[in-house]
Amino acid sequence: MTRPAPARRRRGRQTKRQQRQQTQLLLLLAAAAVVYIVVTWLLAHWWVLLLLVLAGTGTGAALLYHRRQRAIWENVRRQGLRYQLQQLDALGHRDFEYAVRDLMQRDGCRDARQIGGAGDNGADVLATDPLGRKWVIQCKHRQNGTQGSAVGTPDLQRVNGTARQLYGADIVLVVTNGRFSTRCAPLAQQLHMHLVDRQLLAVWAAGSRPLWELLPKIPPPRRATPLS
Repeated sequence: MTRPAPARRRRGRQTKRQQRQQTQLLLLLAAAAVVYIVVTWLLAHWWVLLLLVLAGTGTGAALLYHRRQRAIWENVRRQGLRYQLQQLDALGHRDFEYAVRDLMQRDGCRDARQIGGAGDNGADVLATDPLGRKWVIQCKHRQNGTQGSAVGTPDLQRVNGTARQLYGADIVLVVTNGRFSTRCAPLAQQLHMHLVDRQLLAVWAAGSRPLWELLPKIPPPRRATPLS
């Protein structure tokens, strides 16, 4: 079998290119014709265009209204958020972290977020309080409350080693629904950390006072007045 001559192959490629160009041109002309027909019809029936604009505006306003209402009700829910110890005991560890985050949001920490998981460097919840102080919180959940294993000094050392260096914490906190070992309180004082045990957690979660009003020796505010 003989191969086609180079000139014939070039003519074939040129023919295919021309066909593609013609197809693209036809498509463009068809699209332009459709646009022209639609625009001409709308100009002749301008009231339809007006109705479409009004409907779009009304839909956008309704969506914005519902979004604002959801935000308002979410704020109300957070302000009224209360937990009993039995509720916290029944949570899993991850849900306990979310509960602590929600309590911080209830107290006015708008940016409070849960970050616990792989690579969290000992931090489970990060928050900034209304006076500008940055909180790094490690959560230790015990299903059996004080009957479970005690939170020990290695847990304190782990979060203390990263909270200020990585997260710029003003307040480093460990919170548990269980108990701390006897060595934790002296170490926390030495490291300028704060502990929330089961008793203090019960007061905080079921009450309405923010955590910084319940803890001793909290660092001074970063800003003069709280955010509204």
